[in-house]
Amino acid sequence: MNTKDVLYELRTKNGLSQDELAEKVFVTRQAVSRWENGETVPNTETLKLLSNIFNVSINTLLGSPRKLICQCCGMPMDDSIIGKNKDGTLNEDYCQWCYADGTYTYSDMDDLIDVCVKHMVNENFSEEQARSYLKQSLPTLDYWKKYNELNDGGQFEELKKQLTEEINALHIKGMPKLEKLNALVGKFVNLEYPLPSGANVKFLDDGTTYLGNQLESEFDNGRCFGVLANVNFILICTYGGEGADPELVLYKKR
Repeated sequence: MNTKDVLYELRTKNGLSQDELAEKVFVTRQAVSRWENGETVPNTETLKLLSNIFNVSINTLLGSPRKLICQCCGMPMDDSIIGKNKDGTLNEDYCQWCYADGTYTYSDMDDLIDVCVKHMVNENFSEEQARSYLKQSLPTLDYWKKYNELNDGGQFEELKKQLTEEINALHIKGMPKLEKLNALVGKFVNLEYPLPSGANVKFLDDGTTYLGNQLESEFDNGRCFGVLANVNFILICTYGGEGADPELVLYKKR
């Protein structure tokens, strides 16, 4: 699709008139009309505003002229998994797993490789091949090339250490010791828990990146413990295969 078609589709999908969109991005209705007729293209600052309004990347607004690749893990990206800056705008260089609310979530390349490998292995691609590929490809990505400029001096790693210690100190019966926390996007782990009142409740935001892990229960009952946390809370649950029959074990504000 061309920019003119993308803008028309997004505007009408969101129920906005040309006048209403013009007001939101501080231009005239005639300017919006010229965009949709293909006579002109929004300037850089206006594209940023449109990206924020419609929650799509500038790349999408321009008709997807380039393939977006996370510059930390190398994963191909579409708008649904792009990371966000602190102000909520999309950062087209990183996915939600590697960059959340202006924070880089990986400082150790080996930790990232451990997480990525299990999603890459299949009958045609062994773990050894996946590790070899990542060890060669990750150092070529911008984040790892510029790591000394981009890292936060260990602040995020300190947060993960604090959370890990707090979670282990809870001594949840049947839950193994937590060794590490990984970045997890809300929409993939936002289970619905039944409460004693009979209500079913979700505690997470689908668009937010959390820290968490999955641990096999020591009870050997086919269930797993799910751990999720951020600076505000700790959540621990159990569930069966593919997240079936989730049960909330603990929800604790920090």
